[in-house]
Amino acid sequence: MENIKVIKHGYHRNGVCGTGFAVATFKWRDGNNHHHMVGVVFPNSGECAVLDIDELVKDNVEFANGNSWRGDHFEDALRQAMDFNKE
Repeated sequence: MENIKVIKHGYHRNGVCGTGFAVATFKWRDGNNHHHMVGVVFPNSGECAVLDIDELVKDNVEFANGNSWRGDHFEDALRQAMDFNKE
């Protein structure tokens, strides 16, 4: 996906034996709209979650109510930018 600029990324795991995941903050331009986003990518293809940070600050975690994004639209760009598969 175009118009993505990864700001910072890191690798985490869920506890001492949980599934690892990569997380990134990024800027995304959608036409004239600019979003500050966070993406979480898990090892398997199709496992990507994306949320708008400004909406999270307002405690908006609602599906289809201002903070719903298709992870599959962002996944390839995030995996490539974070070089996730080489972790």
